[in-house]
Amino acid sequence: FSDKSHVISALITRVHEAKLSGSIEVGVWGTGSAKREFIYVEDLARMLVRLMDMAEVPTPINTGTGSDVSIRELAETIVEVIGYQGSLAWDATKPDGMPRKLMDSAAMIATGVAPAFGLRDGLALTYRWFVNNYDSLKR
Repeated sequence: FSDKSHVISALITRVHEAKLSGSIEVGVWGTGSAKREFIYVEDLARMLVRLMDMAEVPTPINTGTGSDVSIRELAETIVEVIGYQGSLAWDATKPDGMPRKLMDSAAMIATGVAPAFGLRDGLALTYRWFVNNYDSLKR
Protein backbone atom coordinates (compact mmCIF):
# COMPACT_ATOMS: atom_id res chain seq x y z
CA PHE A 1 0.00 0.00 0.00
CA SER A 2 2.98 2.37 0.24
CA ASP A 3 3.00 2.91 -3.53
CA LYS A 4 -0.38 4.67 -3.34
CA SER A 5 0.19 6.90 -0.31
CA HIS A 6 1.72 10.21 0.64
CA VAL A 7 5.31 10.63 1.71
CA ILE A 8 5.07 10.00 5.46
CA SER A 9 2.88 6.91 5.20
CA ALA A 10 4.94 5.59 2.27
CA LEU A 11 8.25 6.06 4.08
CA ILE A 12 7.00 4.62 7.37
CA THR A 13 5.68 1.57 5.53
CA ARG A 14 8.83 1.01 3.46
CA VAL A 15 11.22 1.50 6.37
CA HIS A 16 9.12 -0.63 8.74
CA GLU A 17 8.92 -3.47 6.21
CA ALA A 18 12.64 -3.21 5.46
CA LYS A 19 13.35 -3.50 9.18
CA LEU A 20 11.09 -6.55 9.50
CA SER A 21 12.62 -8.28 6.47
CA GLY A 22 16.22 -7.39 7.33
CA SER A 23 16.66 -5.47 4.08
CA ILE A 24 19.84 -3.40 3.99
CA GLU A 25 18.40 -0.60 1.87
CA VAL A 26 15.21 1.39 1.33
CA GLY A 27 14.66 3.17 -1.97
CA VAL A 28 13.46 6.77 -1.86
CA TRP A 29 12.42 8.83 -4.86
CA GLY A 30 14.34 11.99 -5.76
CA THR A 31 17.31 13.66 -4.13
CA GLY A 32 15.63 14.50 -0.83
CA SER A 33 16.10 18.22 -1.37
CA ALA A 34 12.42 19.13 -1.73
CA LYS A 35 10.94 20.71 1.39
CA ARG A 36 7.52 20.07 2.86
CA GLU A 37 5.49 21.21 5.84
CA PHE A 38 3.91 18.59 8.09
CA ILE A 39 1.53 18.90 11.02
CA TYR A 40 0.61 16.26 13.57
CA VAL A 41 -3.10 15.43 13.54
CA GLU A 42 -3.71 16.44 17.18
CA ASP A 43 -2.26 19.89 16.48
CA LEU A 44 -4.51 20.25 13.45
CA ALA A 45 -7.53 19.14 15.49
CA ARG A 46 -6.79 21.74 18.19
CA MET A 47 -6.50 24.43 15.53
CA LEU A 48 -9.82 23.45 13.96
CA VAL A 49 -11.59 23.44 17.33
CA ARG A 50 -10.16 26.90 18.03
CA LEU A 51 -11.48 28.15 14.68
CA MET A 52 -14.94 26.68 15.37
CA ASP A 53 -15.01 28.49 18.72
CA MET A 54 -14.23 31.87 17.17
CA ALA A 55 -17.02 34.34 16.41
CA GLU A 56 -15.08 35.64 13.41
CA VAL A 57 -12.45 33.64 11.60
CA PRO A 58 -9.83 35.47 9.58
CA THR A 59 -10.05 34.13 6.06
CA PRO A 60 -8.30 32.67 4.33
CA ILE A 61 -6.38 30.97 7.13
CA ASN A 62 -3.75 28.26 6.96
CA THR A 63 -3.50 25.61 9.66
CA GLY A 64 0.14 24.66 9.55
CA THR A 65 3.33 24.76 11.53
CA GLY A 66 5.00 27.59 9.68
CA SER A 67 8.17 25.54 9.16
CA ASP A 68 9.29 22.92 6.69
CA VAL A 69 11.85 20.13 6.44
CA SER A 70 13.60 18.48 3.54
CA ILE A 71 12.40 15.07 2.46
CA ARG A 72 15.91 13.85 3.32
CA GLU A 73 15.54 15.09 6.91
CA LEU A 74 12.07 13.56 7.09
CA ALA A 75 13.32 10.18 5.86
CA GLU A 76 16.30 10.22 8.23
CA THR A 77 14.00 11.04 11.16
CA ILE A 78 11.68 8.17 10.22
CA VAL A 79 14.68 5.81 10.07
CA GLU A 80 15.71 6.97 13.54
CA VAL A 81 12.19 6.67 15.01
CA ILE A 82 11.77 3.15 13.62
CA GLY A 83 15.25 2.05 14.60
CA TYR A 84 16.11 0.82 11.12
CA GLN A 85 19.80 -0.06 10.71
CA GLY A 86 19.92 -0.06 6.91
CA SER A 87 20.52 2.83 4.55
CA LEU A 88 18.42 5.07 2.34
CA ALA A 89 19.04 4.80 -1.41
CA TRP A 90 18.08 8.05 -3.13
CA ASP A 91 16.92 7.62 -6.73
CA ALA A 92 17.72 10.92 -8.44
CA THR A 93 16.16 9.63 -11.68
CA LYS A 94 12.76 10.01 -9.98
CA PRO A 95 11.20 13.45 -9.50
CA ASP A 96 11.56 15.54 -6.36
CA GLY A 97 8.31 17.39 -7.05
CA MET A 98 7.83 21.04 -6.16
CA PRO A 99 10.99 22.40 -4.53
CA ARG A 100 9.09 23.84 -1.59
CA LYS A 101 5.56 23.82 -0.14
CA LEU A 102 5.24 26.01 2.92
CA MET A 103 2.19 27.94 4.11
CA ASP A 104 2.07 31.18 6.04
CA SER A 105 0.32 30.14 9.26
CA ALA A 106 0.92 33.38 11.16
CA ALA A 107 -2.81 34.21 11.32
CA MET A 108 -3.61 30.83 12.89
CA ILE A 109 -0.78 31.08 15.39
CA ALA A 110 -1.97 34.60 16.27
CA THR A 111 -5.24 33.07 17.51
CA GLY A 112 -3.23 31.53 20.33
CA VAL A 113 -3.00 27.97 19.06
CA ALA A 114 0.44 26.90 17.93
CA PRO A 115 1.62 23.38 17.16
CA ALA A 116 2.65 21.49 20.29
CA PHE A 117 4.28 18.48 18.58
CA GLY A 118 7.61 18.65 16.80
CA LEU A 119 8.38 16.52 13.78
CA ARG A 120 10.12 13.71 15.67
CA ASP A 121 7.44 13.46 18.37
CA GLY A 122 4.63 13.47 15.81
CA LEU A 123 6.38 10.78 13.76
CA ALA A 124 6.98 8.66 16.87
CA LEU A 125 3.29 8.82 17.80
CA THR A 126 2.29 8.09 14.21
CA TYR A 127 4.65 5.12 14.05
CA ARG A 128 3.27 3.72 17.31
CA TRP A 129 -0.24 3.94 15.81
CA PHE A 130 1.02 2.35 12.57
CA VAL A 131 2.57 -0.62 14.40
CA ASN A 132 -0.62 -1.15 16.43
CA ASN A 133 -2.73 -1.15 13.24
CA TYR A 134 -0.29 -2.64 10.73
CA ASP A 135 -2.13 -5.90 10.14
CA SER A 136 -5.45 -4.20 9.40
CA LEU A 137 -3.77 -1.67 7.09
CA LYS A 138 -2.39 -4.37 4.78
CA ARG A 139 -5.87 -5.57 3.79
